[in-house]
Amino acid sequence: MSARIPPVLRPEHPSARSLGQLASEFGLEHIGSLDGIEITGVTLSTSDLHPGDLYVGVPGANRHGAEFAAQAREGGAVALLTDADGAEIAVDSGLPVILVDSPRAALGDVSSWVYRTGEDAPLLFAVTGTNGKTSTSYLLEGILKQLGLVTGLSSTAERHIGDLTVVSRLTTPEATEMHALLARMRESEVRAVAVEVSAQALSRNRVDGIVFDVAGFTNLSHDHLDDYADMEEYFQAKLPLFQPDRAKRAVVSLDSDYGQRVVEASRIPVTTIAMTPAIAGVERDADWSVELLDEQAAYTEFRLSGPEGRSLVTRVPMIGWHMAADAALGIVMLVEAGFELEAIGQALDEDGGIVAYLPGRTERVSGARGPSVFVDFGHSPDAFLTTLAAVRRFTPGKVVMLFGADGDRDTTKRPEMARVAAAGSDILVVTDHHPRFEDPDAIRKTLLDAAREAYPDHEIHEVSPPEAAIRTAVALAGEGDSILWAGPGHQDYRDIQGVRTPYSAREEARAALREAGWAE
Repeated sequence: MSARIPPVLRPEHPSARSLGQLASEFGLEHIGSLDGIEITGVTLSTSDLHPGDLYVGVPGANRHGAEFAAQAREGGAVALLTDADGAEIAVDSGLPVILVDSPRAALGDVSSWVYRTGEDAPLLFAVTGTNGKTSTSYLLEGILKQLGLVTGLSSTAERHIGDLTVVSRLTTPEATEMHALLARMRESEVRAVAVEVSAQALSRNRVDGIVFDVAGFTNLSHDHLDDYADMEEYFQAKLPLFQPDRAKRAVVSLDSDYGQRVVEASRIPVTTIAMTPAIAGVERDADWSVELLDEQAAYTEFRLSGPEGRSLVTRVPMIGWHMAADAALGIVMLVEAGFELEAIGQALDEDGGIVAYLPGRTERVSGARGPSVFVDFGHSPDAFLTTLAAVRRFTPGKVVMLFGADGDRDTTKRPEMARVAAAGSDILVVTDHHPRFEDPDAIRKTLLDAAREAYPDHEIHEVSPPEAAIRTAVALAGEGDSILWAGPGHQDYRDIQGVRTPYSAREEARAALREAGWAE
């Protein structure tokens, strides 16, 4: 990977902790003397090593992390935490060794202890689901800011600590990074944090050692079947978040059928929310309901109604009913955390609605003239369906859909992505996304074959690379038309043969518009 990978955020003034005390409190065996050794951080990677770190050697698919113990010592690591196999591998490293059965399973609790993240913790909100995690997290953070709190955010797109912003590496960082991030937030007096929690984060112990005040569930649809055998396994991977060792309370959307199953499996208090039948198409017996009141190109207005006759009317500065659903979910999560609905409503009224910017989420990058161009991060059939419908609603002319598919990721969703893209557009342009180590020609062929089989008379273009594809899309569109470029969203690179190649869909789209004579 290139050096463009964003940095790990750590506390600027870490406090040292005794390695012997760690072993004693956790009842862990060790090899070598621990006397006088103090640790100030934890890491899985020698590339993120700081002097004074506890280096963790985790067994991987191809190599054991303990193989790099000597390198870690040279970089300043003062001890190694690993399993019995790792201890044998690292016997000549010279580092004292803390022994655990599963290094990955130990990461969360150990990192929490080292960084003291359980002490004076901020309000912690977790959002999980297939689509809407990022939107809900950003909207939740935006409302918290409007309520006057210093906030933190960990999302697919970015990490926020107050006014500091860095691009994210993973949807949910490794447990070592997550606890370091929370410790840095504590230094910055952050009082509330919104965290996007993926299924992989739960499966791979990335949020271990954290108990969220409120967990939210958006929906579940076809995605990530490269990591999970089927939808049932994917669904089951989400459920640990709704147990007492992970969260205190939950708000669950019933807009997908999986929502009710989350409620039934949860072992914590749950409040439910659903769109009205006019949008959802089905009656859901939920504690809170969301009704669309007005949809404009600049905002979506909705009414949130709940128990005891409580209600709130506000606007979200994005298009689509799904954005209203995400905003409403965030508001109810705040209510469950102890905020008064009336206080939330007053803060939003003062600002004319929710104030939030969502990078790469149906983000309009075009000017006042020419076709409207939206860049979106959505990369699943369900995301395509809702976003295309939202764009269609405000497009008097044609809708041009531009997209590609991830290489080395869930291949089973590709045909359905293509069918949904063709069904919701007037013109379809198929291009490349992150090919990774796959053949981009083969990826495009899968998409083209599925779209043409489902809609043989549809206008479909194959254009590679994406720099040329967006220019083709702009040439095919005019005043009153819209272009939805789905997939790249906020990202500033393309993954080609394992290299993060600098690239911005937003900047390419703006350049294509300028070249076509459309002023920004």
